[in-house]
Amino acid sequence: MAAETPEPQSVKIVVAGGFGTGKTTLVGSVSEIQPLKTEEILTEASLGVDDLKGVEAKRSTTVTLDFGRITINPRTPMSPTIVLYLFGTPGQERFWFMWDELSRGAVGAVVLVDTRRLHISFSAVDYFEQRQIPFIVAVNRFEGDQTAYPVEQIREALTLGPAVPIVMCDARDRASSLAALIELVRHALATASVATG
Repeated sequence: MAAETPEPQSVKIVVAGGFGTGKTTLVGSVSEIQPLKTEEILTEASLGVDDLKGVEAKRSTTVTLDFGRITINPRTPMSPTIVLYLFGTPGQERFWFMWDELSRGAVGAVVLVDTRRLHISFSAVDYFEQRQIPFIVAVNRFEGDQTAYPVEQIREALTLGPAVPIVMCDARDRASSLAALIELVRHALATASVATG
C-alpha cells in the first residue's frame, strides 16, 4: 500500500518595513498569482505627511495591504508542500493600525530596510520585537545605491540582537526575494524549536 502524500502546509508571512522600502515590489516579484495590490497615487494631501526624502520618484503607496502566494515544493516525496501566503503592510505611520490584523497568525516577518533611510525601519523592528514574532531583516539593494554596509554595522545601527538574521536582498529579483523568505521560514522554525525544546 502506497504511503499517503502529506497535506500541504499553509504559512502566513508578513512583509513589513518603512515607507518606500520595497514591500510591494518583493511580494510582486515572488508571487505565483497576480498579487493583490492596494496602491493609490500619492497626492498633494500627503505632502508634509509622507517623508519622500530619498524616494522622490515614488508615485504610489500601499494603503491597505499587498497579498501574494508562493508554493515551495518538497525535496522528498514524503515532505509536505509549503504554501506561503504573503501579506505586505503599508509603511506610513497613519496606516500602522492595520499591522495587528495583518500579523495575526503569522509565523514571522521579513522587515525590509533601506540603508539610505535606516531610521524609517526602527518602528517595524520594534513592532516585531515587542510582540515576539520571529523576523529577519532584509537589506534591500536599490538601483544606483553604491553604499554597502557590513552586516555588523547594520545590526548595531538597528540595535538587533545576534539571533536576528540579516540578509542582503534585491526585492525586484525573484530568486533574491525567495531566498529571504526561505531564510525567514528557517529562522521561524528554529525559534519555534527553541521555544518548545
